[in-house]
Amino acid sequence: MKTAIIVHGTADHEEYFDESVPSSSNHHWIPWLQKQLIVRGIHAHTPEIPSAWKPHYPFWQSEFERYDLDDGTILVGHSCGGGFLTRWLSEHPQVRVGKVVLVAPWLDPDRRKTTNFFDFEIDANMAERTKGLTIFHSDNDMKEVIDSVHHLRKVLKGIDYREFHNYGHFCLVDMKTTAFPELLESVLTDR
Repeated sequence: MKTAIIVHGTADHEEYFDESVPSSSNHHWIPWLQKQLIVRGIHAHTPEIPSAWKPHYPFWQSEFERYDLDDGTILVGHSCGGGFLTRWLSEHPQVRVGKVVLVAPWLDPDRRKTTNFFDFEIDANMAERTKGLTIFHSDNDMKEVIDSVHHLRKVLKGIDYREFHNYGHFCLVDMKTTAFPELLESVLTDR
């Protein structure tokens, strides 16, 4: 059975504890994508990372590693989730996975929110161990994300890159919808 793991990003402290805001794994386009994959026979998981407002790599790693990965596992990471997947895949060169899509991947280049979460060396050949690695980026995202995407594009070999106009940080407030058909299409298309 084909599987997918969708890794959410971080949230600020106020958003994380605001009872009117959905949990990170149930926010923005994540539930929509999960449902679209499920109805297509792909067992899609959306792990909820504890204390996501203050990213601590061992917490993220522990939650992520609850799942079995193989060359049919689709991986999607949004923002910090994209940065997390970049680190995890870089540090596990023996692992082969299916399609990987990094949506507005964030590496906290100025270390404003994290300390050692992103202290790792990016495996430039990471895409070779996937069925395609794609970066989604919006032309009006935050500077930190623009810097992160620029760095990833400079280092990673063999990736696909898709730039969107006015999608912001690919959040509900930016996109004005939970549907994200471009992402679904990319996830379902192997190289």
